[in-house]
Amino acid sequence: MNAQQIMDSDEFKRCEAFHGHVCGGLAIGCVAARAGLDWLREKRALDEELVAIVETNACCVDAIQVVTGCTLGKGNLIFRDYGKMGFTFFNRRTGQGVRLAMKPDTIRVNERQIELFGKTRDGSITEAENAELKKLGMQRTAEVLETPTDDLFSMTPVTTGMPDKARIEPSIPCARCGEPTMGSKLASVDGQAVCRACLAAD
Repeated sequence: MNAQQIMDSDEFKRCEAFHGHVCGGLAIGCVAARAGLDWLREKRALDEELVAIVETNACCVDAIQVVTGCTLGKGNLIFRDYGKMGFTFFNRRTGQGVRLAMKPDTIRVNERQIELFGKTRDGSITEAENAELKKLGMQRTAEVLETPTDDLFSMTPVTTGMPDKARIEPSIPCARCGEPTMGSKLASVDGQAVCRACLAAD
């Protein structure tokens, strides 16, 4: 399929609806997720049978959730704050996995797009500039979708490091704030169980 056909597909439209707009980052997530599923020879996860580990919290992660069915709430979307376009997909049934990492200089930064993004953040963007930003986003999306997957990402098989399934455990009140907290997320301070938020406030 060409870029327009992909953007017209139900899958991409679900990604757009979930994320809120079309952009190059969303396209990167779509391509990565589809490549991961194809490598695993799997379809979208209904439950926890697949795991996605993402190394960024950028736009692409929204597409990965939609395409793979791996979500934070099910515990099979794991975020590691490395600041990389790196994505690992595991199949719990087979133990097999694959890591995709974006190749350097594959998609170059558009300085005008960065400038306009800054204006959206501070609220100074005009209607004309907003239209320009949308156009640039569509161009970047098409560029990503028209780039062969092997040119976008290196793909490495992975067989270790699969996270455990999501834990369900009773909550215990924090000794300081009193808020119910997963027992495994509490720390012992002077013999008291204290939550991470209270520890961070120290």
